[in-house]
Amino acid sequence: MAGAEVQEIHCKTLLNRIDVPGFPFKWTMNPYRGCRHACRYCYARPTHEFWGLDAGREFEQRVFAKVNAPQVLRSELRKPKWRGEPIAIGTASDPYEPAESQYRLTRQILEVLRDFRNPVSITTKGVLVRRDVDVLKELSEVAGVQVSFSVGTIDDDVWKETEPGAPAPMARLEAMQFLVENGINAGVSMAPILPGLSDSPESINAVVEAAADHGARFLSANLLFLKPGSKEWFMPLIRESHPHLAPGYAQLYRKTYAPQDYTRSVLKVVDEARDRWGLVAPKPPRLLPGPQMQMELALTA
Repeated sequence: MAGAEVQEIHCKTLLNRIDVPGFPFKWTMNPYRGCRHACRYCYARPTHEFWGLDAGREFEQRVFAKVNAPQVLRSELRKPKWRGEPIAIGTASDPYEPAESQYRLTRQILEVLRDFRNPVSITTKGVLVRRDVDVLKELSEVAGVQVSFSVGTIDDDVWKETEPGAPAPMARLEAMQFLVENGINAGVSMAPILPGLSDSPESINAVVEAAADHGARFLSANLLFLKPGSKEWFMPLIRESHPHLAPGYAQLYRKTYAPQDYTRSVLKVVDEARDRWGLVAPKPPRLLPGPQMQMELALTA
């Protein structure tokens, strides 16, 4: 994006522990802060406010690259207390945002995870992940790997309006297909589903059909939620471009999450479409036993 800049920073730690009951992962890491994909709804926008920056344009145009992230991760995984639990990458910034083409931090992180045989899940809208198919294959041989491509819609108008800096949805699906054809466990995260824009049965079925046609190994889905900081950036888009939807959004998002009855009704449509196209829900990646673990298992059998 025009005017965007990348600032190099050093981190003291990289792994973040998530202590939330029922959460699909316990550990996360993000080699970047900010994201030039510029998704209007992005829940990570408020993270820039911790740096005294705004969650709007500065989140999109001031990206921070943690240039020592691979070295810090190697140090953290060496610690005796580390138990080799799955790590999620891409929970607060896309690990394949444009800065990755220059800094290659995500690739280096994957190489560290491969060396330590540590399972990982990746969530991305970036097609640069194709570049790393070699290290992903190596990592898949020794640990669980799961790559989720965020594709909430395949409607070009909705994409251009809500994700102006991200690759086209069909390009993401083609990248996913490339990984699957190379033996990588890759699929689709239909998220976020946007009320009035991508929550119709027709829109949902179109995404699921396209995912199946491109060989998705799994498909998950989630509804839009709007945290403070994200809400202030997304709602003006609705009021300006879709004023007929504004009253409904105001009703649905009086709090961070949409009401459960609405959420359940939309996810039911997703479940039905997933069954129709023969897809399954994702399973969390797991650690595969290496030679030392196999020996320990044999001794205790």
